[in-house]
Amino acid sequence: MYLRVKRFFDLLFIFASFPLWLPVMIVIAVLVRLSSRGPVFFMQKRIGIGEEFFMMYKFRSMYTEAPKDVPTHLLENPNVFITPVGRFIRKYSLDELPQIINIIKGELTLVGPRPALWNQGDLIALREKYGANDIPVGLTGLAQISGRDELTLGKKAAIDGFYAKHIGIVIDIWILVRTVRYVLTGSGVREGGLNE
Repeated sequence: MYLRVKRFFDLLFIFASFPLWLPVMIVIAVLVRLSSRGPVFFMQKRIGIGEEFFMMYKFRSMYTEAPKDVPTHLLENPNVFITPVGRFIRKYSLDELPQIINIIKGELTLVGPRPALWNQGDLIALREKYGANDIPVGLTGLAQISGRDELTLGKKAAIDGFYAKHIGIVIDIWILVRTVRYVLTGSGVREGGLNE
């Protein structure tokens, strides 16, 4: 029942905040396009609810020569691939804004575990262990306000599992409010070097 309410809330929030996010997306799109060669958007195959595949949208934050489908934490020196504009939008999670499209399409929700890459079998298996593959993936989640890139995959999966067991309107609103603070401060963003 709550998942239907969650879907209604997602769409209500997205369309009510339209005047806020659209101008920001236009400015970022222009900056990305002018700052380096390549497309404005970056699409990547991700895993959604029930381990279904979908294409997730982002603003391109890396040069086109960057390795494809490799989690940033596995790159030896990810900073050499990140553009100057990309560094800024990644720090404040602005590269994630195009996922509003995924939310409208019903592939993402506002709050849920962040979608794993199609080839992140380790994370997918850990989430299965904790029951986190059976709920919608999200734009932000409990793990994102609990350490984000500073967490190991095991800790992320455990936190996602906790959210799956306690999913509801109260925890969703709490996560959204906390996300605003994390985004404004750029907390928890780490480019590579995470110990698994």
